[in-house]
Amino acid sequence: MIVAKSIYKKINELEILKGVDLEIKDAEVVSIVGSSGAGKTTLLTILGTLDRATKGSVVINGEEVSALNDKKLAAFRNSHIGFVFQFHQLLPEFTALENVSIPALIANRNKKESMKRAEELLDLLGLKDRVQHKPSELSGGEQQRVAVARALINNPKVIFADEPSGNLDSKNAEELHQLFFRLRDEFKQTFVIVTHNAALAKMADRTLVMSDGRIV
Repeated sequence: MIVAKSIYKKINELEILKGVDLEIKDAEVVSIVGSSGAGKTTLLTILGTLDRATKGSVVINGEEVSALNDKKLAAFRNSHIGFVFQFHQLLPEFTALENVSIPALIANRNKKESMKRAEELLDLLGLKDRVQHKPSELSGGEQQRVAVARALINNPKVIFADEPSGNLDSKNAEELHQLFFRLRDEFKQTFVIVTHNAALAKMADRTLVMSDGRIV
């Protein structure tokens, strides 16, 4: 599903990643842990095509994404990858339904079908009665579930999550963690999760530990 080879990342004279190799299987939930500054988020953004490695290759679902130009990379990202961040990054002026449907509309999918799919996902995530609410009218846990629905709208092969429960209380964090595994079982999606949450890391199929820019 994901194969990364000899990933290096250097910013000015600072070497952040120092030759990372990894392979992640289809429908696997993998957590990435390590102390602050270990390179976890940098690795996640490179695997998720939001940034490019200084050196090395990334293959996702058989496509060498590290070789794509910016335009093709953006199209691949929108069609095959979903993201969930610590801060939900919902657009405040739009409703939950509109926020979820945005990636589908960017992909030039039919508006009516996109809205229907968005509504189905919000219903699946227990937000049937909140579809017309704006982010400011939702709780933190509800906002993060809207963000998860948005990540799912284009049926991505892989979802990258960066500290997804870092801004939630323990109850909402536990519900979000359980949701990831339910979605994996239901949709057969791959999850790659950077987390400091020991409970979430322990639940994963596999945990990768990073230290000083390497997987140890």
